[in-house]
Amino acid sequence: MSDTQTIHARFAAKIDAVLDALEAEGALPPDASRSGVTVEPPREASHGDLATNAAMVLAKQARTNPRALAEKVVEHLSRDVDIAGAEIAGPGFINLRLVDDAWRAELATIASLGETYGRSAMGGGTRVNVEYVSANPTGPMHMGHCRGAVVGDALSSLLEFAGHEVIREYYVNDAGGQVDVLARSTHLRYREALGEDIGAIPEGLYPGEYLKPVGEAAASEFGDRFRDADESEWLEIFRAFAVERMMDLIRDDLALLGISHDVFASEAALQTAGKPEKAEQWLRAHDLVYDGMLEAPKGKTPEDWEPVELPLFRSTKFGDDQDRPIKKSDGKWTYFGADLAYHFQKAEEADALIDIWGADHAGTVKRIRAAVSALTSGAGRDIPFDVKLVQMVQLLRDGEPVKMSKRSGNFVTMAEVVEEVGKDVVRFTMLTRKPEAQMDFDFAKVVEASKDNPVFYVQYAHARIRSTMRKAGAEAMAPSGDHLDRLGRDELALVSQAAQFPRVVESAARAREPHRIAFYLYDLAAAFHAYWHLGNEDEQKRVIVAQDKELTEARLFLAAQIGQVIRNGLAILGVEAVEEM
Repeated sequence: MSDTQTIHARFAAKIDAVLDALEAEGALPPDASRSGVTVEPPREASHGDLATNAAMVLAKQARTNPRALAEKVVEHLSRDVDIAGAEIAGPGFINLRLVDDAWRAELATIASLGETYGRSAMGGGTRVNVEYVSANPTGPMHMGHCRGAVVGDALSSLLEFAGHEVIREYYVNDAGGQVDVLARSTHLRYREALGEDIGAIPEGLYPGEYLKPVGEAAASEFGDRFRDADESEWLEIFRAFAVERMMDLIRDDLALLGISHDVFASEAALQTAGKPEKAEQWLRAHDLVYDGMLEAPKGKTPEDWEPVELPLFRSTKFGDDQDRPIKKSDGKWTYFGADLAYHFQKAEEADALIDIWGADHAGTVKRIRAAVSALTSGAGRDIPFDVKLVQMVQLLRDGEPVKMSKRSGNFVTMAEVVEEVGKDVVRFTMLTRKPEAQMDFDFAKVVEASKDNPVFYVQYAHARIRSTMRKAGAEAMAPSGDHLDRLGRDELALVSQAAQFPRVVESAARAREPHRIAFYLYDLAAAFHAYWHLGNEDEQKRVIVAQDKELTEARLFLAAQIGQVIRNGLAILGVEAVEEM
């Protein structure tokens, strides 16, 4: 990555240099902590270009009041040739107005850095494990899986862009009762493939037609060997066979969205390796698991409930409302017990963990947080752990709920949706709302060519820029940074908007919120479209002014850099920056 500094990094360094000077003068103590000092745009654009809270943060340590310290900071800043004005606001904030050349220089920085503009070293190479999708291997992906898949994949790309090393992981739940149901359902389709009339699918088995080719593959693999065999002879074999075929199907579905994982971790392999037992032993040795009586269910107690002694994790010690069993009464691991061991395994290879879960798992968050906290801090590594909950997606067509899919049996598959509207539309749309908010996905609206459709609006901005470049090329004009002094306030305001991108990347990465990139791109696209439309009323404000080559090439240079920032943002989201629409 280039050493060229973006404008916010450059002015943060200038503020830091001023604080160094104040330390040298004795106005600041040498041990003053600057960790809370920020340099960012003011809340009101009319207040200036940048603002810093340095005086507010450091006044107490300097044993003075914020305004008095701010006056010393402003005195130094007023000598900087890149600063047109520095003013103290309110209790001690400092607002800065930059000279126009500072923004022109930022355009050159965007051009110099190109596809690396906005990249950050903030992550410092720390390894982050992002687990996402992790759908049960019992059928094709649906739109609930889709939203989590896109959020997880975009978050992974965002963290990489911000300087982290990312492990993209999928947890294959191949040890639970649902996999036995899959095996039985596959065996039924296997018998069908051998010519048997199976009639209606019995209740309790998976009815989707996606299992027909799996049954046919089993017939080809095994012949009629297991047609009339006892379940005990084929269940384990069909379980492994069906899971493998389902994971192939899931990988194919994810590939339609441009998603692939680095690691597929098997729950069955985890248990075969004895990882849950090792986690239990460690927790017992640290008095975090004990044998006790499970509390009766809240509310009306079921008639068949009876107290039973189980190994319980002391999750109340870590903020949970009750201790949780890690094993069932039959000795099998609970979901929590298996998940506890799985997270312990992930923590061995990463510096931080992030899980992307469906909102229906909200009740599990507190106990898993407790388990990860116990296992990692107790083992001498306090691993940061975050859970992002993703709400389901309601599919609509012109405002009406979409009917179910014959292929899946009871839901519309992700593949069907991607096939109809395209990968880019699906990916961008999934990021147009915070993941914890409910989402409607209307087939008519997501392909609408209007400002109200964010994916169209952003891609159209890039396509419009590329079209302008082609038109200019036909007239023997090209982007040039030689006459950026011809750019006026309208253009520089657009540069200021583009220059927010590196800050947005870092803040989105810290918050683990990739949707901030989508929101930013929409705002940047809106600013570019507004600038473009100025030319509709005044020919002299068009990007291409035929009789003024210098001005045209400067504006083309501006447009090219706006296009670069849009491409960089879309790349994080996994969305193509189209050349024409």
